[in-house]
Amino acid sequence: MQPTKAQIHEDVVLTSFAQQYFQKLSNFVAGLVFPVVPVTKSSDKYRIWTKDYWMRDEAKRRAPGTPAVRTGYKLSTDTYSTDNSSIAAEIPDEARRDGDADINLDRAATRLVSSRLALRREKQWLGDFFATSKWGTDKVVASKWNDYANSDPISDIEEGKETVRISTGFVPNVLTLGAQVWRYLKNHPDIVDRLGMGGSAKETRVVTLDAVAAIFELDAIYVARGVEATSAEGATVVTADLAGKHALLTYSSGQPSNEEPSAGVTFALDTASIVEGLPGLTISRLRDAIAHTDLVEGNLEWDNKVVGSDLGYFFNGVVS
Repeated sequence: MQPTKAQIHEDVVLTSFAQQYFQKLSNFVAGLVFPVVPVTKSSDKYRIWTKDYWMRDEAKRRAPGTPAVRTGYKLSTDTYSTDNSSIAAEIPDEARRDGDADINLDRAATRLVSSRLALRREKQWLGDFFATSKWGTDKVVASKWNDYANSDPISDIEEGKETVRISTGFVPNVLTLGAQVWRYLKNHPDIVDRLGMGGSAKETRVVTLDAVAAIFELDAIYVARGVEATSAEGATVVTADLAGKHALLTYSSGQPSNEEPSAGVTFALDTASIVEGLPGLTISRLRDAIAHTDLVEGNLEWDNKVVGSDLGYFFNGVVS
């Protein structure tokens, strides 16, 4: 006679493994595509060097003993105004008392508020930049890029680059894609052939963002992969893609600059603080004595601004 499993073992919760759906910041494009300008005030002005004066040929031949033709430029200003987004997670005293040792309540609360704010920042970025009526051109391509027989994404991108160059003198250097667009673009026969992976001697290789960026002669391609839950809390989870089926071609200076334009910028307060990899995030630990609860509060303050609409070219609904 042998004891049963139930008599010799009681199931306990593992401390070495748990399942947590914490979206990586690499899913998000906010903070990557355009320069982040650190600011110390929630509102201020910035200078604009009027484009017109920097694109004219006014130099003339000068005869000996005569003065050079005179020229000049004009300046104007625009403003930014940051908004603060915040959220707090509760840690009741009873949870601290009764919680098992493997659950770090403060760590969980910090990750929760940081993930909520990262999602808010990404949604705001997409709403401010990744949409129609923001840029110099809103383009609907003749054939969707998942129509492999008829579409020509390379020519579409070249047309966008040329449109911006003619308008500004700057060639777009960054392409931002919704994840659903990248899904089809990386498998497009034109892309596969340019990488030498088509034809009779097909190779099995990974189509990388860097490789496709090189085809388009761009510095970088970014893919917005973020998702959000759209169902009611507690119901069966329903999720949705954030970025949709669009693409954005822009010129970006990379770093904040006084001498180079950029299609967009993000003015961010307190960027010296980095929590959970999120620049500008500040975490405060507060006490609600009446509710016998600790609060872990996150704050993030920014303003996304299109500062050069002529430096952007938006592809609306580029796949079906």
